[in-house]
This record gives sequence, structure tokens and C-alpha cells, in this order.
Amino acid sequence: MPHSICVTCGVQYPETPKPPENCPVCDDDRQYVGLQGQQWTTLDDLRGEHENTFKHEASGLTSIQTTPKFAIGQRAFLIQSPGGNVLWDCVSLIDDATVKTIQERGGLAAVAISHPHFYATMVEWSRAFGGIPIYVHADDNTWIMRPDPAVTLWEGEIHTLHDGLTLVRCGGHFEGSTVLHWPAGADGRGALLVGDTLQVVPDLRHVSFMRSYPNYIPLPTEAVRRIARAVAPFSFEQVLGMFPGLTIPSDGQGAVARSIERYLNAIKS
Repeated sequence: MPHSICVTCGVQYPETPKPPENCPVCDDDRQYVGLQGQQWTTLDDLRGEHENTFKHEASGLTSIQTTPKFAIGQRAFLIQSPGGNVLWDCVSLIDDATVKTIQERGGLAAVAISHPHFYATMVEWSRAFGGIPIYVHADDNTWIMRPDPAVTLWEGEIHTLHDGLTLVRCGGHFEGSTVLHWPAGADGRGALLVGDTLQVVPDLRHVSFMRSYPNYIPLPTEAVRRIARAVAPFSFEQVLGMFPGLTIPSDGQGAVARSIERYLNAIKS
């Protein structure tokens, strides 16, 4: 039986004789059902119509994007680290060519996901690399549509993987929305990989914050202040966002601080 994948969000579901009637991830007010109604595909179909492209972003960092665009269109990141490579966030397509390319770069030791919109086919990724752990914040447990023993629920505010790689719970977009601090990134000056917990905006000098990006629902003051407190202890030069090209190349820490101040001023009542 196939594992259905939602065409709008790219999240994969358990095996069923026919696709589910709806996708709870898209029914939630942070996402949406496409204009053509609920549609489904499978990994086999994706493999026939799409491919993953790899782009060198910086020393030890490669982005992965599916072309033509599928679902939300996010990029994932392969972080090469001495203690084992980590996949940050996920794309729905995984195929033999993708596995081969990653194995040539040292394989994968773990997957870490920022929030439910990017759960994608995380179980398929884990199994392709020997059942490696998938780190998801426990506060977002109810959004896991395809449970699996590889899913490792972590709790609290931070969780350190290895080589100083640290998952930081920020909340906001989702209760368990997470960013990844990579201290060796940006040639040792630090990088923050943010999904859309902090959304890098097109001027590449700021980030912004939303409960729902497609439905234009902002976050309240306290949620943004909580994000500010969560990232304050970490030093980082770069901020790497969810879409290709959305990277703040320098003074990332200052950019985040200025963005928080700008946002809070804009929503003052």
C-alpha cells in the first residue's frame, strides 16, 4: 500500500489502501488546502517527475532543493560535522541519486526538523541511512502524521546533538518551533539555521515572524520576545532561511536584534 504525500505541504502519511480524506496539517490555520482541493501523490510519482539539486553554500554546508518546485518549496541543509553529518529540515523527495550524493559527503548521522510543515518524508530519510534518529520537539508530537521508532522527541529549551550543534526551541510559529545553532558555521563565527521560525526576508538584512505566513497571521508581542530570549545566548554571523537565496551573510545576530525591535514597534497598540 502507498504512503500518501500531501501535494500542498509535502507531508507523508502511513500506508493506506487509498489516500486520507484530508490533511490535518493543511486544515490548520497556519497552512491551507490548495485551490484545487486536497490532492495527494506518492514518493514513486515524485521520483518520476522531480529531482533534488545540491548547492554548495559554505564550507561544510550544502543545500538541497527539489526541482521542479514541490509543495512548500523549502530547502534542506546538509551540515558536515566531525561527529556525524546532520540533515536540517527535510524535502519530500528522496531517491537513489540523493542517497548516493550524501553518502559521498560522509552520509548522515541524524535528521533535525524545525516544525511540522517540514516533516515531509522524514521517516524515509531515516530509513535510507540505516534508521538514524529524527529529532522533533515533543511539543509538536501531535503533528507527526507518520509515527516511527526513529522519531526522537526532545523536551525543554535546548538539545545538544554533537560538535556543539544545538537545537533551540523558540516557539511562535508552532509551540515546538526550533532553530539550529551551528557554532562551526560561517568559518567558526557561527550560523543559525531557522526554517521559518525566523523568516529571512528578501532584503537579506532582516527576519520576520508569523503564526501563519500564507494566511498573514502575525505573532503577538510575547511570542516574539520569547524567540528573542531563546536565541540571545548564541553567537552567529549568518542566518540561513527556508527558501533558496534567503541567507543573511553577515552580522546575523545584529540583524535578528534589529528585526525584533522593528517588529515590536510595528505591532504596538
